[in-house]
Amino acid sequence: MMQLSLCLLFLILFGPVLPVLSVDPGFNDDVFGLIVFKAGLEDPKHKLSSWNEDDNSPCNWEGVKCDPATNRVSALVLDGFSLSGHVDRGLLRLQFLQILSLSGNNFTGPINPDLPRLGGLQVVDLSDNNLSGSIPEGFFQQCGSLRTVSFAKNNLTGKIPDSLSYCSTLATVNFSSNQLDGELPSVVWFLRGLQSLDLSNNLLEGEIPEGIQNLYDLRELSLQNNHFTGRLPGDIGGCLLLKSLDLSDNFLSGELPESMQRLTSCTSLRLQGNSFTGGIPDWIGQLKNLEILDLSANRFSGWIPKSLGNLDSLHRLNLSRNQFTGNLPGSMTNCTKLLALDISHNKLEGHLPSWIFRLGLQSISLSGNSFIKGNYPSLKSTSASYHGLEVLDLSSNAFSGEIPSGIEGLSSLQVLNMSTNNISGSIPVGIGELKSLYIIDLSENKLNGSIPIEIEGAISLSELRLQKNSLGGRIPVQIEKCSSLTFLILSHNKLTGSIPAAIVNLTNLQYVDLSWNELSGSLPKELANLSHLFSFIVSYNHLQGELPVGGFFNTISPSSVSGNPLLCGSIVNHSCPSVHPKPIVLNPNSSGSNSSISSQNHHHRIILSISALIAIGAAAFIAIGVVAITVLNMRVRSSMARSAAPFAFSGGEDYSCSPANDPNYGKLVMFDGDADFADGAHNLLNKESEIGRGGFGVVYRTFLRDGHAVAIKKLTVSSLIKSQEDFEREVKKLGKIRHQNLVALEGYYWTSSLQLLIYEYLSRGSLHKLLHDDNSKNVFSWGQRFKIILGMAKGLAHLHQMNIIHYNLKSTNVLIDSSGEPKVGDFGLVKLLPMLDHCVLSSKIQSALGYMAPEFACRTVKITEKCDVYGFGILVLEIVTGKKPVEYMEDDVVVLCDMVRGALEEGTVEQCVDGRLLGNFAAEEAIPVIKLGLICASQVPSNRPDMDEVVNILELIQCPSEGQEELE
Repeated sequence: MMQLSLCLLFLILFGPVLPVLSVDPGFNDDVFGLIVFKAGLEDPKHKLSSWNEDDNSPCNWEGVKCDPATNRVSALVLDGFSLSGHVDRGLLRLQFLQILSLSGNNFTGPINPDLPRLGGLQVVDLSDNNLSGSIPEGFFQQCGSLRTVSFAKNNLTGKIPDSLSYCSTLATVNFSSNQLDGELPSVVWFLRGLQSLDLSNNLLEGEIPEGIQNLYDLRELSLQNNHFTGRLPGDIGGCLLLKSLDLSDNFLSGELPESMQRLTSCTSLRLQGNSFTGGIPDWIGQLKNLEILDLSANRFSGWIPKSLGNLDSLHRLNLSRNQFTGNLPGSMTNCTKLLALDISHNKLEGHLPSWIFRLGLQSISLSGNSFIKGNYPSLKSTSASYHGLEVLDLSSNAFSGEIPSGIEGLSSLQVLNMSTNNISGSIPVGIGELKSLYIIDLSENKLNGSIPIEIEGAISLSELRLQKNSLGGRIPVQIEKCSSLTFLILSHNKLTGSIPAAIVNLTNLQYVDLSWNELSGSLPKELANLSHLFSFIVSYNHLQGELPVGGFFNTISPSSVSGNPLLCGSIVNHSCPSVHPKPIVLNPNSSGSNSSISSQNHHHRIILSISALIAIGAAAFIAIGVVAITVLNMRVRSSMARSAAPFAFSGGEDYSCSPANDPNYGKLVMFDGDADFADGAHNLLNKESEIGRGGFGVVYRTFLRDGHAVAIKKLTVSSLIKSQEDFEREVKKLGKIRHQNLVALEGYYWTSSLQLLIYEYLSRGSLHKLLHDDNSKNVFSWGQRFKIILGMAKGLAHLHQMNIIHYNLKSTNVLIDSSGEPKVGDFGLVKLLPMLDHCVLSSKIQSALGYMAPEFACRTVKITEKCDVYGFGILVLEIVTGKKPVEYMEDDVVVLCDMVRGALEEGTVEQCVDGRLLGNFAAEEAIPVIKLGLICASQVPSNRPDMDEVVNILELIQCPSEGQEELE
């Protein structure tokens, strides 16, 4: 064993630069190779503790399988072992290995290109790790008998190698959930034996090439969530054995090719989230084996064809978010296996077919159409058909009449949404027998009567939404039995009586809205103990007495309790009548009084001292930041002065000079086709064309030859820019990002001394200019401000979904388009600058003083998406108040976040709303928005919500009130 140990040490030290070592034949190659492999790993759960270098054979080791005939390792399966390290070349000793499966670990580094040299290797599964780099061309050039390869769920970049076509034995290829880009090489269609191809969740682009009909054995094709464009290949119908086709969430367009009618083996067809047009072709009925058909979120139109009734194997049908007209064909009664039907958000109309309720569906979603009164069958008489119904969504139609009788027959119902219709009558008492129901939404109807006390039986209820009806009577005490309740929305009704004290037992409550009713009495003091409460609105009732003190009620907005003149407490600025105790006789000789006053004065002096220290500290911090920025800018400008001289644009020369004549000729790329600048380069860098400056560059406006205006950002940190190859790769990724609330990157220009980014031009300018420019005549209404806040949140959420951190969010980087929609710009620039360390990054970001998250000041804290959430929180406060994040007075510095937080604590936060609105704002929206801004601007990153959560909260805050339209 001494010789083995020495060889092992030698290989570990010099393995990266030497070929595979040759050792004494007396040693077992498999033991040697596996021990070398283990030596380079971290094994936190000690899964490989059975691997012992003193063993003569590894066949009893954990995760190792041997061929009983040869006693050599045939399979290494270490899935989910929590291992980390590199896939070491020690594995190349396993010359008889057939299966290598290392999925669900934390392996890093590039893919070892030599693995396929193991002559008998048939399966390679490295999925769900942290591998990086590109897929090596060499991996597939000597792939031998390889049948299955999976690199899914890693961090791989680059293109799909053309050498993939060399592996004629491949049956399964899975490169999904990486960051692969470029076009899909047509050579993939040369893999005649391919049965499954999964390239989903990448950045692939271009058209899907013709030639797919060569894949006679193809069973599964998954290309969803990429950037594919154009039409489907016309020969796709040649894949006669195809069972699953998923092309969802791309940019595909045109009509469905007729050849698809030959896909009679297909069981799952998912095309949602594209731009397909035309009608659903009649031949769809020929795909008799279809179990899942999802055509949602496209541009299909016309009538739904009768031939759908031929799909008697169909389980799930989703035609939502299209432009279908007419009604559902009666032939669909033949779809007896259908479990889920979603035809929401179309233009369907007429009576709701009664047969829908006889199919035994689990989920029915018909919302957002124009269906009128349905001929509901009695649920009592046909209850057997309903036992499995879990979701019933009939919202936003024109239904009238009453809620169908016998609703208690829907024993499995979990979601009932009949909101925004013309439904009248009372809430049936049978609703209390639905033990699985967790969402009831009957809002915006014409319901009357009272909330039935039988509601206590709905023990799983999480959301109860009954707002905007004509319900009367009391809130039933029995509601306390619904212990899972988080949303209780009963506003705009005619409820009377007091708020039941039992409501304090609903410890999961988050949102309560009882406003615009006729409630009386006092608020239960124990409401302050509800620790999850985020919003509690009881405005415009007849409540009286003292408001609860503590917990959420220390920060409650005055607008949440307004319209109750008899309520008292500090929040409403109305002191409560005091109850005087018996007089206390004080000792006139006691000095306690003076001591108390002295103590108070001393405490006041301490407060003043702390305030002074904070102001001094803030001023010092700002001064240091200004000095740092000045020094950095001087260095950058000096660097630019030295490097800009040979640039072809300088001196006003036309950039279109020949590369042959100018060695510094640059590369101009426009993502949406060829383009040229209208007057050459001299308009690009002129002072007259400058429209803005920021931490990363100067922005100019110019025109393309087609008259299209663009904004040009000249990066002023060229000494930190990546190589041209890396720069172009990162810029192209940014160019693929398209969202209505993100500024589109339209192209770029590159030379070694100058880099330009070409963006869409937005004539209204930045949010900062429109909010703070004294010359600006624009005064945003409250509706416009809310629209900007919500749009920014959606744009940032989209960036975070793509794992992009903005880092430099501020009002100068938010532009407003002609329709008032916000667009976040300057995102992803840090990716172009690999030399920006933590310190330099902090200095650059200090140009966003006041928006900068506190973690930038600490080297040891990881910078995450939460830094953007902080900047967003500050932006929210800036938009609502109309004030800058930091304002300098003669002898003071006012930090907006601190000022608003202080006003909230003092109960005067409504006074923080921009005075230019002159009271024309929705207080029930503004105050929660301010609170949300403060939560986002929390000093502790973990306390800040994710941007997806922020979007959801804002959509909940938004009030669809009649007065809202006036504010717009």
